[in-house]
Order: sequence, then C-alpha cells, then structure tokens
Amino acid sequence: MYYVKKRLEISAAHNLKLDYESKCENLHGHNWIIVIYCRSEELDKNGMILDFTVIKKKIKEKMDHKYLNEIFDFNPTAENIAKWICDELSPFCYRVEVTESEDNTAIYEV
Repeated sequence: MYYVKKRLEISAAHNLKLDYESKCENLHGHNWIIVIYCRSEELDKNGMILDFTVIKKKIKEKMDHKYLNEIFDFNPTAENIAKWICDELSPFCYRVEVTESEDNTAIYEV
C-alpha cells in the first residue's frame, strides 16, 4: 500500500447556521490547516497515487480567500468540510484533518 500526506494552509471566512446561540453564527475567519491523507495499492503511470498539485488545485484553489458559505451548499463546519474534501478526492482519500485553530480540529475518516 502506498500513502501520501498533503498539508494545506487556507485563509477563509464562514459563519455557521446553528440551532443554539453562538458567536460562530457571526461572520469570522480562520487560517485553516488541512491535512489530507491518501492511499492506493497501485500507482498511476506517473508513479503517483494522486499528484500533490491536483490536491492543491481541487481544494485550496476552491477554498482559499473565500467566503465558504457562498461556495458550499452545506453548513461549513470543520466536520462537514473534512467530509467534503474526502469526497472530492475519492477514491484515494481516506482521512482529512481540518484545524480551525490550534485547539480545534475535526477529523473525517472513511
């Protein structure tokens, strides 16, 4: 089995739609740290699982310096973003860590 890990730093804003009162309902931003894990039993003809540039283009270029509520059709929680990233990089991605701040990380794993 082959494995790769890609780390991205993304600056983006969002506000959450919640069924309780929270300051996170207000517009705010993060310097998100996203760690993406991919695996495959076979490599492509270039000797890769998935080119790091493809990962960056599919994820960072879509999210960086954006208002996430305008680009996603779901509540942009760290948990939902982690799942979306994993789905975008299917079938190779099996784990995504989305860190909003030093003390707050959400993890999605297949």
